[in-house]
Amino acid sequence: MILTNGCIITNDADNNFYEDGAIYIKDNYIADIGEASEIEKKYPDEEVYDVEKKLIMPGMICGHSHIYSAYARGMATSKPTDNFYNVLENLWWALDRTLTSEDVKLNAYTTYMESIQNGVTTLFDHHSGPNSVTGSLSILAQAAKDLGMRTSLCYELSDRDGREIRDKEIKENIDFIKKCQKDDNEDMIKAMFGLHASFTLSDETLYKAREAMEGVYDGYHVHIAEGIEDQWDCQRKHSKRIVERLEDFGIITENTLAVHGVHINEREMDILKEHKTPLIFNPESNMNNAVGCPPILRIMEKGIKVGMGTDAYTNDMFDSLKVANILLAHNSTDPTKGFAEALEIQFKNNPEIFSKYFKRKIGVLEKDAYADIITLEYNPYTPFNKDNWGGHAIFGLTGRLVNDTIINGDFVMKDKVILKVDQEEIHAKSKERAQEIWKLV
Repeated sequence: MILTNGCIITNDADNNFYEDGAIYIKDNYIADIGEASEIEKKYPDEEVYDVEKKLIMPGMICGHSHIYSAYARGMATSKPTDNFYNVLENLWWALDRTLTSEDVKLNAYTTYMESIQNGVTTLFDHHSGPNSVTGSLSILAQAAKDLGMRTSLCYELSDRDGREIRDKEIKENIDFIKKCQKDDNEDMIKAMFGLHASFTLSDETLYKAREAMEGVYDGYHVHIAEGIEDQWDCQRKHSKRIVERLEDFGIITENTLAVHGVHINEREMDILKEHKTPLIFNPESNMNNAVGCPPILRIMEKGIKVGMGTDAYTNDMFDSLKVANILLAHNSTDPTKGFAEALEIQFKNNPEIFSKYFKRKIGVLEKDAYADIITLEYNPYTPFNKDNWGGHAIFGLTGRLVNDTIINGDFVMKDKVILKVDQEEIHAKSKERAQEIWKLV
């Protein structure tokens, strides 16, 4: 198939840009890319899809989310949410304890569909639901497979629901990792070992997690120092800081995703750098929870790779890109900061960080990269070219403009219509079920 008659942002290393470009998709990857006239001439027998002057660009990558939180939209809370601990206990943990396996399925469908609608083609999720642990990651994986979504999944291990559930959580992570190692759905579904945060993980539990992972994998997906309370807890109980503690357990590795990092210090940054562990920035969530702004500018200065996720605050990475820009400028009280860093995080670092979990590149449009592509109905009223498309990405593009989403060479949304499942039916079921869940929270 050839996508043609569109302006193409490649986001490749050379920043190639085609005002009237085309992409030749073979199977699930990009076989050729260039000027429309040349590509169409080279492959005259291929099916042609005319995007009618729309913008073509790589699908967006969300580096951290929580599918289990889907029912929270519009939900009221009756208990205090006046600090980070209370937000967790009275909102998120109250919600995740209500979820059944059917809820996990509905949450996955709705989150993946909205992500696809907003141009997200790869999503790394961190799941929780202590009363529906066993098999939950396979349920999420099946929803991703049904929709054609590229994803990485893990289960959030913690001690907060007792040892019996803790042991189920360890087993769920390990079983799913091994399952994906045997069959990753043609490189579409990956697995990591999920950990909640230091303050909900005893030494005993971390020992058990590490023991279970021996000879299996070394990739963890873990929250670090999101709230200052987490850091205080670690220093009080263990006489060390969070990243130091996790390093002692072998959890800080090149394949690990360290999420948030709001309250890490220079020593902790040095540890992340030494192990080449990326840090995943979630600007909107950090602001919403009032936990602070992580020292992203300093982290980047030290050479640590910073990626970006949403922490489920939104399913639109263009929104997160915008907020990253203004938060970094605001926090540094320097209007020259934020813009370049936000673009680097989303369009350079995210492809580099998350491509390593797959066999081909994602987040770029170049030969041999996966054909994860979006088109947007964007008609700029100022010049748009290879030198300034980043400014348009921050100030002009939004997920609402996405018209088509192609993942792994296959249309999963065309002309704003989800193709693989009945979206209306799923939304109706989710609305009905959410009303019942809200009564329990």
